[in-house]
Amino acid sequence: MIRNYFKIAFRNLLKNKGYSAINIGGLAVGMAVTMLIGLWIYDELSYDKYHQNYDRIGKIVLLGVFDGEVFHQEYMPAPMGEELRNNFPDDFKYVINSSWNGEHILAFGDKKFTKTGNYLSEQAPDMFSLKMLKGTRSGLKEQSSIMLSESVASALFGKENPLDKIVKIDNKLNVKVTGVYEDLPYNSEFRNLTFIAPWNLYVATQDWVKRALDNKEWDNNSWQVLVQINPNSDYAAVSKKIANLKLKHTPHTAFLKPRLYVEPMSNWHLYTGWDKSGNLDGRIQYVWLFGIIGFFVLLLASINFMNLSTARSEKRAKEVGIRKAIGSKRGQLISQFLSESLLIVSLAFMLSICLLIVSLPFFNQIADKKMSVLWNSPVFWLLGIGFCLITGIISGSYPALYLSSFQPIKVLKGTFNIGRFAAIPRKVLVVLQFTVSVTLIIGTIIVFRQIQYAKNRPIGYDRSGLITVSMNTPELFNHYNDLRASLLETGAVTEMSTSSSAVTEVNSNNSGFDWADKDPNFKPNFGTIAVSHDFGKTVGWQFKAGHDFSRQFSTDSTGLVLNETAVKYIGFKRPEDILGKIIKWDNKPFTVIGVIRDMVMDSPFKPVDPTIFMLNYGWANYINIKLNPEKSAANSLAKIEGVFRKFNPGSPFDYRFSDDQYAAKFASEERIAKLASAFASLAILISCLGLFALASFTAEQRTKEIGIRKVLGASVANLWALLSADFVVLVIISCVVSVPIAYYFLNGWLQKYEYRTEISWWIFAASGLGAMLITLLTVSYQAIRAALMDPVKSLKSE
Repeated sequence: MIRNYFKIAFRNLLKNKGYSAINIGGLAVGMAVTMLIGLWIYDELSYDKYHQNYDRIGKIVLLGVFDGEVFHQEYMPAPMGEELRNNFPDDFKYVINSSWNGEHILAFGDKKFTKTGNYLSEQAPDMFSLKMLKGTRSGLKEQSSIMLSESVASALFGKENPLDKIVKIDNKLNVKVTGVYEDLPYNSEFRNLTFIAPWNLYVATQDWVKRALDNKEWDNNSWQVLVQINPNSDYAAVSKKIANLKLKHTPHTAFLKPRLYVEPMSNWHLYTGWDKSGNLDGRIQYVWLFGIIGFFVLLLASINFMNLSTARSEKRAKEVGIRKAIGSKRGQLISQFLSESLLIVSLAFMLSICLLIVSLPFFNQIADKKMSVLWNSPVFWLLGIGFCLITGIISGSYPALYLSSFQPIKVLKGTFNIGRFAAIPRKVLVVLQFTVSVTLIIGTIIVFRQIQYAKNRPIGYDRSGLITVSMNTPELFNHYNDLRASLLETGAVTEMSTSSSAVTEVNSNNSGFDWADKDPNFKPNFGTIAVSHDFGKTVGWQFKAGHDFSRQFSTDSTGLVLNETAVKYIGFKRPEDILGKIIKWDNKPFTVIGVIRDMVMDSPFKPVDPTIFMLNYGWANYINIKLNPEKSAANSLAKIEGVFRKFNPGSPFDYRFSDDQYAAKFASEERIAKLASAFASLAILISCLGLFALASFTAEQRTKEIGIRKVLGASVANLWALLSADFVVLVIISCVVSVPIAYYFLNGWLQKYEYRTEISWWIFAASGLGAMLITLLTVSYQAIRAALMDPVKSLKSE
């Protein structure tokens, strides 16, 4: 009996090839999209779970209030680690002092690479549960040691045993390889941690770090503190104990209401910060967003499947009548229709697996992931099989229960009438489909507009032809004038300078500033950047008042250049009014010599922070080079590399274009926009497939009506309008419903950006018009085809 059901089901599929292809194909696309989104969500939710102690690892974070807005920072003072270890031994199993992941040069013989690594306390490998391939996790106990990732060890030593080999860090530190660990997975916050060196080595070789520890400098917030709480502790209790620790050592910061807490590792990726109201914010919103999109895409595909299943089932009324007349019971008919539905869903599931395998590499590239199909996961297969069963039963239930209730006498006599309300459920489902599709269209447009709005923002300097080189090695320090002269002699460079921050970021913020007439209760905080004399000419900053740093004026050594926001922040309305004013920083007087236009150095989606630029060659971390626009960039870079090899022969020439660094600030939003547009396109495609099939079915049902109308003189245009009208009305209703829904959610999404675009009325109009045009194009083929049919053929049986 079951075999007979499937045989009939296959015959029906082959008999109606077009409908079968649309039915199976649409459902398969929807299932494949949902699987992709499901894998993406799984990857996001499993971030950092590689670490065995994931649920007990955290980092110390400070939460405070400045100018009425909540802020948080991960920058901690150097003495914090020792304080936690000594005073809270019952709460923490490990307390790890940490520098920041940064690029360093690793050299062995003639091999030199720029790799990302960190200086960490010796217990870090245990806390991160690194999987050791050579050596042990205790490798950082020796001060002059280093632990390498598998890929870095392979790059430096090939197939040789790396243990006990001597590697040089930044051309100045000789360290011994004491361990090799498995590369950390891509969905880990430490995926770029390609080597680990001891924190003690960092302290011993960096005077400013040793000074911060020895002098108990609690105001110098330049490091991280990572922790692992004890099994008998919990985050809330530990956070409560350490809440006032920073305030205890820096009572002068009481106005900021500083409060320490332990942020669990489970929050690091999905909750990347706090909004101004003090609520956790971050990528979790995209997890919810794509989860909702995945649900609705699958819903659209299921609606299509159910729509077409119920529409086609009405043509099988006579088959049901005959089967009941020869003795088929209602239960048998129900089983037949359900088995046919389950067969179609199963075929769609198998096709969706194929689509998933083919599309996953492209999806990984867009989403910046390294995901794979979870073949060995029982959950994956249970969800897939469960969906097949649920979709098959729901979509097959209507024809199974409804058609099996027909009275065979009425059906076979031709007096059976499907009913005037039979099409209402299908119309409701079509409205739901296009409501989702139009909402996604509107959302995609607004996301792209927000990105473009930020991209078109004036940035206050010239990024074109500007490159940045990190100053990692001692050979580059104290040779500023010689290096600059050599670069200018090549003709490939028009200017060169140094700075403490790259042009596309502000690495340091400081308080302790004072000036005449300042409100004693006002505690200002400025971005502070140390630059060389030639910084302004290199980046092309634009002056509103005053002059640039000049070697002709010795007084400029204590001069300051402020951005426009800093001038307003201090309380002056016009830039020229602040020129010559004295600003003290830690009681040392500086004179304001110039005011520049705001430079967008941090997030392009946020207002520019008040920033102060000062002369200081000792704080240099980056070399900024302006390429000659009249020369070939490739040739210029080759000449520049030659100069760097002369001054810094032991290091590779690694540089970054400022254009690329600035573009990277849009990467997350652009990635989300691309994914959203892809999903919106697929949702529209799925909706159109269903619409195409329903239009075909409607035209088929009204064949005789169309023939009669043509005989009575109806034109092709009249018939096209007749057949299209019903679908157009449904799409109009969808547009009306989708507009307030889209506005509500997207307006809320835009609020997280301080520098944001507006939601214009034309976006809704264009989206609705686009949906209408797509509908007409989809329906028109079937409508015109039916209108052009010879009425003799459709009426010859009458």
